[in-house]
Formats: sequence, structure tokens, C-alpha cells
Amino acid sequence: MKKIALSTLSLALLGAAGAAHAQSSVTLYGVIDDSITYVHNAQGSKNLWALGNSSGGDLAGTRWGLKGQEDLGGGLAAIFQLENGFDPANGHLNQGGREFGRQAFVGLTSQTYGTLTLGRQYDPVVDMVQGITADNYFGSAFATPGDVDNYDNSSRTNNAVKYVSPTFAGFQAEAMYAFGGVAGSTGSGQTWSLAAAYNNGPIALAAGYFHADNTNTLSALTNRRTAWGGTSDGPFDIDPINDGYETAKSIGIARVAGQYTVGPFTMGLSYSNAQYKPDGFSTFGSTEKYNSGSGFFNYQATAALLVGVGYTYMKSSGDSSAKYHQASLGADYNLSKRTDVYLVGAYQHASGNTTGGAPAVASIGSYGYAGTNSQELVALGLRHKF
Repeated sequence: MKKIALSTLSLALLGAAGAAHAQSSVTLYGVIDDSITYVHNAQGSKNLWALGNSSGGDLAGTRWGLKGQEDLGGGLAAIFQLENGFDPANGHLNQGGREFGRQAFVGLTSQTYGTLTLGRQYDPVVDMVQGITADNYFGSAFATPGDVDNYDNSSRTNNAVKYVSPTFAGFQAEAMYAFGGVAGSTGSGQTWSLAAAYNNGPIALAAGYFHADNTNTLSALTNRRTAWGGTSDGPFDIDPINDGYETAKSIGIARVAGQYTVGPFTMGLSYSNAQYKPDGFSTFGSTEKYNSGSGFFNYQATAALLVGVGYTYMKSSGDSSAKYHQASLGADYNLSKRTDVYLVGAYQHASGNTTGGAPAVASIGSYGYAGTNSQELVALGLRHKF
């Protein structure tokens, strides 16, 4: 789920089809990320040693993909991207077993007018805000408890139309709408999102809002695993922190973040408000709210070594009343331009009650392990990009 460096394999296309004047290319790219992970209190008071995690990586979700571009002239080009996610520990597909579960879209891009794409995509809040948070550098161990605000990019959106503006004096904006596809009910299952960003030298700022509607809360009464039926994946990683709200009628997330870089130091702050709203078929009765604040401080110790520390505080209210404190540490060392080793760790403490009055349990980032009221995690990993 993280930014990766790509190796480009350019192929001449369309010549045999009579398009000899069109300049086209296809890029094969990917990343394989796996780790030896230890979790204290991974399931109740039980500890765990494992290879990797359910997301298939710690700093970056393992994937391979194809993307291409055809020059149509006049500054206009056709583009596409197909991206598969899988777990390197066992070879299984991620994202619900989809062949191209991470991304699958086609579109047009213009140097003057921006980019329009159609398909399964990340929402504008992920595109604009995530890149200036600690998650962009050190992954899931720095993410919001339970990833209740999609801090760790757990959600993608189907049936989406997305527009990205050109950059004007450091400003860029993005908008997305996804069709619910329910006959006679245009808004049922729809998703929409808006975001904007400003990047100028050492300063980066971004903010956005994401809203997803459900189509299938009634099914929760008979089939728990299909309780969410909207166009966006939800509610994200089905974590012990938010799994009581998979019958939500809608999810709304507001996020804002800022980052400042001076010399070898990078520091950042972010805030989010996530709300899970019920209807008459939901298994909870009042709107569940999560307010989260986080900060990080990174130091580029050498050209090869990056170290960082982060802290997150989250408070829930409405249907529950719980507090979560999470402290994180990370180090990433580049063996080459394409291969790095890393060590990340986190400690989380939970207090209060969740839905139904159950005691709150700790669950670090988007790993999804249900602990006691505290949990510790350490992961030593290897990542290779191609």
C-alpha cells in the first residue's frame, strides 16, 4: 500500500494494427515485501510468530502490475493500469481474491486539462493525504488503530470515475464518484470523495473527505460476511476495533495532514474524523465516531538509513467510549536502489468500552490481531522492487 520505485520495460505496441505513428509503452512493475513478525497478545493473551501479515507486507503491500500509455497527440494520452495484490508467504490473492484487486482502470490524461480515469481505484483522500503521513514511510505499524479511517489504504472503490486536476502553483485537486448500480435507487451503494493538496518546497499540506454508502445492511441479519455491500471495500480490514460496525449504513471520513522537511529531518501531523452511521437494519443504534491525531519525526541518518518515531491517539464516542494510545518506531536501510531491509515496532494500549459494552482491546495499525488491553509488535522485513 505504499509508494514504490518502478523498473520500466518499454514495449512497442500497435504497430501491426496500423498505429505506427502512435507512441505507446507498457511498464511491468512490482514489489515483494515480507517479514518475520512477533506479536505479544495477538489473540487474547496468546503470542504469535508469523511470516508477514494478512496484508502481505509491512512497509508495502506486495503486488505486481502493468501500466501503459499511448500518445494521442496534442498533449493527450490514453492510459491504463492493472495491479494485482498477493501474499508472498503463501501466494494467495489479497483484496478478496480479485485478480486485479489493488487497481484496474483506463482513462485519458492531458497536460492542460488533467486526468480522467474509470474503474477500480484509490479514492482522492488516499491519493492526496496518505503520502505525507508516517504510513508512507513505515507502513502499518504507524497506522491508526484498526485502520478505522483508511489511514493505511485498506479500501479501494469499484465503478469509480475520478478526475485529477493539473498542478497550479503547487495546488492540485481531485474528485471521485462511484456508481452504486442499484436499479431504481441511484444513491444506494454510491461512494464519493474530494481532496486537495499543496506542495511547495519543504511544505506539504493536504485535506479531503470520503463518503461511502452501503446497499446491504439487511443481509447482516443472516450473513455476517456480506453485511457491507457498497462500491468501496468496507469497513476496511474488519478489525476487532471496528468489526461491530460492518452493518453501517454509511461511512464518512475527513482527513487533514501536513509535513515539513528541513535538511535530513521530516516531521508531520495529521487528524481524522471517521463516522459510521446506522439505519434500521444495523446492529448498532447510534453513530460511531473515531477522532484520531498522529505525529511523526523522521531522520535521514545516512543516504541509506532512515529512522523514525510516531505517536497516535484515538478516541471513540457515540456507540462506544474507548481510548487508544499507540507509539511506533521504524528503521529502513537500503541495500541498493531496489532492495531494502527494515525493522518496525509498535506498542498500543486500549481502555474503555466498545460496542455492546465489551472492553476495548488493542490492535496495532491494520494488522488485525485482537489482543488484550495492550499489544506489542515487532517486524523484521525484506522488500524488493522491480
